[in-house]
Amino acid sequence: MRIFISSVQREFAREREHLRDYVRGDPLMRRFFEVYLDEVGRCDIYVGLFGTDYGFEDEDGISPTEREFDRATELEKHRLIFVKGAEGDERHSKMRALINRAQAGLVRRRFATPAELVAGLYAALVQYLEAKELLRFGPFDDARCSGAALDDLNVEGMYRFIRVARRSRKFPLPEETPPPDLLRHLNLLSGGRLTNAAVLLFGKAPQRFLISSEVKCAHFHGTEVAKPIPSYQVYKGTVFELVDQAVDFVMSKIALAVGTRAETVQAPAAYEIPKEVVTEAIVNAVAHRDYTDNSSVQVMLFADRLEVMNSGRLPPSLTVEKLRVAHQSLPANPLIAESMYLLRYIERMGTGTVDMIRRCAEAGLPEPEFEAGAGFVTRIWRKAETTPKTELTTRKPASTTPITTPKTGQATPITTPKTVPERILALLAAQPRMTRKQLAERVGLTLDGIKYHMRRLKASGAIVRVGSSRAGHWQVLEPGISGSARKQPENNQKPAGPDPEGPR
Repeated sequence: MRIFISSVQREFAREREHLRDYVRGDPLMRRFFEVYLDEVGRCDIYVGLFGTDYGFEDEDGISPTEREFDRATELEKHRLIFVKGAEGDERHSKMRALINRAQAGLVRRRFATPAELVAGLYAALVQYLEAKELLRFGPFDDARCSGAALDDLNVEGMYRFIRVARRSRKFPLPEETPPPDLLRHLNLLSGGRLTNAAVLLFGKAPQRFLISSEVKCAHFHGTEVAKPIPSYQVYKGTVFELVDQAVDFVMSKIALAVGTRAETVQAPAAYEIPKEVVTEAIVNAVAHRDYTDNSSVQVMLFADRLEVMNSGRLPPSLTVEKLRVAHQSLPANPLIAESMYLLRYIERMGTGTVDMIRRCAEAGLPEPEFEAGAGFVTRIWRKAETTPKTELTTRKPASTTPITTPKTGQATPITTPKTVPERILALLAAQPRMTRKQLAERVGLTLDGIKYHMRRLKASGAIVRVGSSRAGHWQVLEPGISGSARKQPENNQKPAGPDPEGPR
């Protein structure tokens, strides 16, 4: 948008240059505005600088400054007026009359220094952008959804929402409540228009208005992203439908153990990853993501882990460490979170991640990992001995393979290890100077996966680093020995170097 800065008076030559340089240099302002100093008719915003002098008068006794103001008024430009000096300052009578004319519907501010002028213009332009809905200070879900109308909502879905919410949370509205009344009760209208939250919660086709609100799910047989992808789905719909579809995708791909009827009539069944953990990870991604970002929520199931990624960011008061204990609930999209709470998708208590950690421990799984950066990643580790479903019928018994030990140099027949930790120990016993990157390639894990298992092995006393990070090596000790009774390396050497885990 073009800004025209009026006043050909000499007293404002420095201020005009200062404003132009500021708008062009400010990271926010230059995204929206460009300054023009030549013609008022081409501008979108007229900025008038009024001082003590009236300036040169034409044959009608009118200065160029007043001509420009009248032209901007005639063309109905958005006008911002800044007056230099205090009210009682000596001022040309015609300039005083011009200032008095610049009244209704205008932003009038006084300034004494160029810094005050810049601050005043910045505040006025921010208000302009906010009024035009080009700049948003509130949450995304509270903003108006451009082009959406009541006909774009699923009315039956709204009635169903009321029925379920009444049973789940004692929702006060009766089941026959008209849709507009439900929207008002849930604060899903802004100035009589639908908000983004209304479309995401009840839209017939939310992705028609918010295209990136879909969820992409993929299943890989290995531990890395690789083509061809065995199973890939892109899900669309409301936030409720997105969560349900993504959870069903994951649960259909992971192992399900069915017990016997020894104690109950119905045979007990347990998924490899508790369904509550999968649901919590996906709900968090859908509810807390940044919907202004063009990327979609991604749910990726690998042979060793489940990763759920979204574009959201942790609020400043939260850290990854705080997610491991009970913390304050700070939803990025509070209107969406409120409706998901009413249907029991979330609890709004800041305990979701804590419950995930507890349920994974109860299921014998490693603790979930959380990563916060440009986006947010939840990583849930699968059981080390888990084999993809496609391989269950072709699994072969363990074979005997000779592995050379570092001390004797003799080949000792041992059973091929099944679990990831056993494979790591076997590789390090054979090649003590292997790096974590080399281990990841040999074991078939990501570098993060190797780091996790290496930390566990070190904590249990199964391995220890001898020497420096570059010149040292790994020594395999007796697995399971506690730290206090851990066998020390030969010659009483202790781990040294800046990175006790060795080179990457």
